[in-house]
Amino acid sequence: MERYIALLRGINVGGHNKIKMAELRSSLEQLGLQNIKTYIQSGNILFKSMESEEVTQEKIHHKIEEDFGVSSTVVIRTAKELHDLVKGLPFKEFDISRATASAKGECLYVAMLPLAPSTSNSDKLLSYINDKEQCVIKGRDVYLLFHDSIRNSKLHNNLKKLEIPATVRNWKTLSKLSSMIEELNIT
Repeated sequence: MERYIALLRGINVGGHNKIKMAELRSSLEQLGLQNIKTYIQSGNILFKSMESEEVTQEKIHHKIEEDFGVSSTVVIRTAKELHDLVKGLPFKEFDISRATASAKGECLYVAMLPLAPSTSNSDKLLSYINDKEQCVIKGRDVYLLFHDSIRNSKLHNNLKKLEIPATVRNWKTLSKLSSMIEELNIT
């Protein structure tokens, strides 16, 4: 059985697409997922499954649509991929410290995509990098570092240039999910 983390896009944000996590866990159990755990209300789900990422992703998407009437992009990572994502932070500690000192709120995020973007679309996004907004694309993950705020960031607002739906999580959430999957010690 594979350990997975599913990240749902646009769940319980700004009063829209409300789904209670207890109801979500109950719904996903019907798919045969095991050891289901959720973290905060924004749609972070840890679980085990016998099926492939692609099949699981599709089933979760359809189940949420069927049970809750919400069409949400579902991005899945294996436990190893999440671990590698956290260990592979491309920014230097000095740059993170500088951003933390000047940022209004969180400064470090990762946009996760179901597929890797094309080189031409990646280049479009990378053209928005400046001294206050940094970005590194590694496969299906886009690391973002902001010295001001994600809210009015041109870089963040142009993730759509990748032409693939993304779900964004801050570094604290990703670090917590990584530690949760380790604590579960489900193999």
